[in-house]
Amino acid sequence: MDADLNTEPKRRAPRRDAQKRREALLNAATTCFANQGYDVPLEAIADQAGVGRGTLYRNFPDRQALAIAIFSREIDQIEARLDPSAPLQETIGAMVREGAATSSLFSRIAGEFKLNDTNRAALGLLRERLERAVEPVVVQAKARGQLDARVTARDVVLATRMLGGLIMPFMTDAELTAQIDDALRLLLHGFQPR
Repeated sequence: MDADLNTEPKRRAPRRDAQKRREALLNAATTCFANQGYDVPLEAIADQAGVGRGTLYRNFPDRQALAIAIFSREIDQIEARLDPSAPLQETIGAMVREGAATSSLFSRIAGEFKLNDTNRAALGLLRERLERAVEPVVVQAKARGQLDARVTARDVVLATRMLGGLIMPFMTDAELTAQIDDALRLLLHGFQPR
């Protein structure tokens, strides 16, 4: 009678070759969107990935789904690299540096991205997922006395996005590090005397 209460179908992991094709599509889309703009023909993305158009459309029904997948992959990478035990300034600096290309891409395509209810919800879920990933960093930073008790993971994500706006493609690594360090000093210590 109660043979299996789990009514959700079990999903198989995609085959290794399917995963490679999907990853190739994401890499190609990232490059094409960055170099040619958001309106680049999807066929150009498929060509750069070395796959047919059918493969692209089986993986991503439209360019918005492709863009959301790019940003989701970036959050996957951030989650994998976050170390809540690292100093807060180091963690935020690394998030800014490592997410610079994706932040730049998001800024470039944001004006052309079609924001219907589905896409707005998908972007909201990505933001919430990033905030959940940052939450352990915030908890440990508060425990170490590095953050005020009122600061939330959402605040840290917002600050990271703001700092990402400081990155310019012509900066050397040394200039970039100095810029981020100076901005973090201002952000974390403020302008008020102590």
